[in-house]
Amino acid sequence: MPVSRRGLLAGTAVAGAALAVPGTASAVTTTARSDRIGPNDARYQDLVQRGQNRRFIGKPQYARVIRSTEDAVAAVQEAVRSGKRIAVRSGGHCFEDFVDSSDIEVLLDMSTYDAVTWDPQYKAFSIGAGATLETVYKELFYGWGLTVPAGGCLGVGAGGHFSGGGYGPLSRKYGSVVDHLYGVEIVVVDARGRARSVVATRDNANSDLWWAHTGGGGGNFGVVTRYLMRSAGASGRTASESLPKAPAALRSTILLYDWSKTTQADFARTVRNWFDFFEQHNTADSPYSTLYAPFILTHNSAGQFLLSTQIDAAVPGSEQLMNAFNAAMVAGVDVKPQVVDLGVGPFLQMTIQRSIADTPDPGRGKYKAGYLKKGYTDEQILAIYRGLTDSAYKGPQSSLLLVPYGGKVNTVPSTATASAQRDVVGKMVLTASWETATDDDMHLAWARKVYGEIYRETGGAPVPNATNAGSYINYPDTDLADPAYNKSGVPWHDLYYLGNYPRLQQIKSKWDPRNVFHHKLSIEPQ
Repeated sequence: MPVSRRGLLAGTAVAGAALAVPGTASAVTTTARSDRIGPNDARYQDLVQRGQNRRFIGKPQYARVIRSTEDAVAAVQEAVRSGKRIAVRSGGHCFEDFVDSSDIEVLLDMSTYDAVTWDPQYKAFSIGAGATLETVYKELFYGWGLTVPAGGCLGVGAGGHFSGGGYGPLSRKYGSVVDHLYGVEIVVVDARGRARSVVATRDNANSDLWWAHTGGGGGNFGVVTRYLMRSAGASGRTASESLPKAPAALRSTILLYDWSKTTQADFARTVRNWFDFFEQHNTADSPYSTLYAPFILTHNSAGQFLLSTQIDAAVPGSEQLMNAFNAAMVAGVDVKPQVVDLGVGPFLQMTIQRSIADTPDPGRGKYKAGYLKKGYTDEQILAIYRGLTDSAYKGPQSSLLLVPYGGKVNTVPSTATASAQRDVVGKMVLTASWETATDDDMHLAWARKVYGEIYRETGGAPVPNATNAGSYINYPDTDLADPAYNKSGVPWHDLYYLGNYPRLQQIKSKWDPRNVFHHKLSIEPQ
């Protein structure tokens, strides 16, 4: 069984056929094949509550289930013609209300458009935007022995994850997902209000639109119906050589820490050990390039926190490498954690076991994040410790997650893709998680306070400098657009896109001149 999202974050668990689509298509004027699903339809509540953050539940006038590109074109055309706000849902993991905002009138649900096939026309894998990562992993692995370096939450939808610059356990070895993105099929709306589908690839006339989807984020340019995946540098001559080979097996351990025995000094040394290790082993050719070790630092009311580690078992000396890593993590620490050796298991089985699973009863959450070029300062680590040991706050489901990144990611120039952060060692995700609306203020205040303390020296935001590299658009945080919380003077879009934002604006103006597709952190047309 996969580890539950809430359980893992609380530290309580120990762990085919081608789609023959032309490069451009004329506008479809017929009615969409999918029907309108309004509030009185039995399907409505399930569709509007597919999100994984109960802080936001939309009330669109109707939803449509998209089963084809033609469906999407017709549905978009209908909404544009009637002047209605559109939102698109593939998975359910939008951290803000970009899909479930109160002003969304039409919801397009992509969840059944999830086929994973080899497309000989484009010499690339075609992945429907509604496919979850679990579907993607299974189809690629069982069909061809391949994979993509995407995320560890298997319920995430490819739709937003890919276009935002998705990453995961194999990114240090194989780079970001967008380094394997050959193209997108997308429904766009022109200046006259005409909806049409286009295919944009890295080497066709629409390559600017392809580039925008290599980290520009979802909901900005149109409705992505499918992704075409082929690694940069691969010819596409055969399917089996067009994406990375998956490992045959993974070796895994967990270090389990007892909060009641963890002193401030041990905590600081442990976190510093983690940063030091990944700073020292951050090259694409490192023997540790397949090592993935997310550090889940829960609030101390959870009782425990944990370091969950995996490495490709076929790497020479993988057992010794794992042992050396675990030894480095406890160096200089007085009270050692419990070591749980999960052994070696088949790649896909271990991936599913280690995944953060969705829950059928999601709670409420606030998420705040940042990229790191190197480890936090001692004062920043102390701020984390104070936040996680705040006795006035009861948040056993809340945590701060440190995720290793970099490696192969850092070999790509910052302007080659819209994902500009190409000189990093890790990411941080601060999560406040709770159950009831009556506790909203307490949890939001805690998250904002801790984040503000971590980035006190840079105005409460991860302003790019020697340590910080802004934030990750797939972890959107509308606070960064609010001067009450972001006092740095650096606008939110420079934190997410660095110097790539002006180019994204130009592409937005060209492909979505009416700004049909927008949300609270969407790219603004020039």
